[in-house]
Amino acid sequence: MLRPTRVIQGGMGVGVSLSPLAKAVSLAGGLGTVSGVAGDLLLARSLQNGDPGGHFRRALGQFPFPRMAKLVLEKYFVSGGIEGSTYRSVPMFTVHPNDLLIALTVCASFALVYLAKEGHSNPVSFNCLEKVQMPLIYYFVGAMLADVDVITMGAGIPTQVPGVLDTIASGGSPKYRVQVAGSKEGVVVMSFDPGKFFGEKIPELRRPDFLPIVSSNVLAELLLARATGSIEGFVVETPVAGGHNAPPRGKEVLNEADEPVYGPRDQVDFEKLRALGKPFWVGGAHASPEGLALAQAKGAVGIQAGSIFALCEESGLEPSFRQQIRALGYRGELSVRTDRHASPTGFPFKVVELAGTMSDARIYESRPRVCDLSALVTPYVRPDGEIGFRCASEPISLFVEKGGKAAITAGARCLCNGLLAATGLGSPGEPPIFTLGDDTSFLRSLMKGEAGSYTAAAALDYLQKA
Repeated sequence: MLRPTRVIQGGMGVGVSLSPLAKAVSLAGGLGTVSGVAGDLLLARSLQNGDPGGHFRRALGQFPFPRMAKLVLEKYFVSGGIEGSTYRSVPMFTVHPNDLLIALTVCASFALVYLAKEGHSNPVSFNCLEKVQMPLIYYFVGAMLADVDVITMGAGIPTQVPGVLDTIASGGSPKYRVQVAGSKEGVVVMSFDPGKFFGEKIPELRRPDFLPIVSSNVLAELLLARATGSIEGFVVETPVAGGHNAPPRGKEVLNEADEPVYGPRDQVDFEKLRALGKPFWVGGAHASPEGLALAQAKGAVGIQAGSIFALCEESGLEPSFRQQIRALGYRGELSVRTDRHASPTGFPFKVVELAGTMSDARIYESRPRVCDLSALVTPYVRPDGEIGFRCASEPISLFVEKGGKAAITAGARCLCNGLLAATGLGSPGEPPIFTLGDDTSFLRSLMKGEAGSYTAAAALDYLQKA
């Protein structure tokens, strides 16, 4: 069982919480978290940029199945980098991914965890989204080959994950039921035989702790009742947390800014949560010594904090934008809105309002609607019975042709391209998009003026100040 660390670093965005940040947090005594979302794209693009510092190549040199690592390197590594050229494409995930994509995905999660754990024995977590289901079994295998300590997961109800982790740990072949819109069964089963794929049986692996990210005690109770294996604890995120939020329960109510309004039914009953007998951490506007104390007064072990680490020096955010956001937050001028349209997943999504980014209506409207990375697509059954894929941010006529409803395309942003651009790994000309939680008041305590900065260790020291 995970030692009772008081601060869990959130798994943020695409490429924000990578190995340098997770390692820095873990070394300082928190639980550092690597985001696995779009790990295949991150690894492929980093290798095409020449792998500065050689870190990914060093990690892949330790991958236990060298033939697969060699396949990935031969396809994507470019010595010296591509120098502004268009990135080589990565195959789109389907329910039947090809061997290159499987190798790339397993190698990516292995490398991310390996680098975060390199040189120390403190625990490291790996974060995924339940909404992005098709890569999950491959992410888990790679992370567990690197001896990951914890898996955290939100944006859905991940009842299948505990049993999948058990299967992988015992050397078996994991399966995952992927939701498919319009199918008779509602799902299609993806399976992976690592022994067959790698050409030899994988060793028995340590099973990581599983901490699902929930929005209520009701969801925590549901997971404990229906999960296929053990759950070691929970992260409870309130609606002010960054990234994707759970939609409000009950009838939709909007404020004057067209944001969803959360009511009494969305409040966490901490007494009932404590009664479940599992450790939990509270996320969302608790990034202060007072917030940590408040969470512990509710019975929590501690807090999960994202924004405070997203804006530190070790985060993967593009440095000039990171400094701009910090300065706005320091001055109290930063605006973060809960946008119910921005994410093609259908979940409300926190968007930083910043000129020159996709939060700007003029930038959004001038960008051609293109879905060329397809990390957030929804599987559906085509009229011919085959499985197709659609995304609310793709061209509207194409989305409607695939059976989607035109109404849900309004305001949908291409988060795949936008979040990659936010970390300097975007396609040429793609505008970025940024996400944070509602609260950035911690900046006034950590920065010496609006041009200041701070490290992950300094953030952790501040949070745990007596």
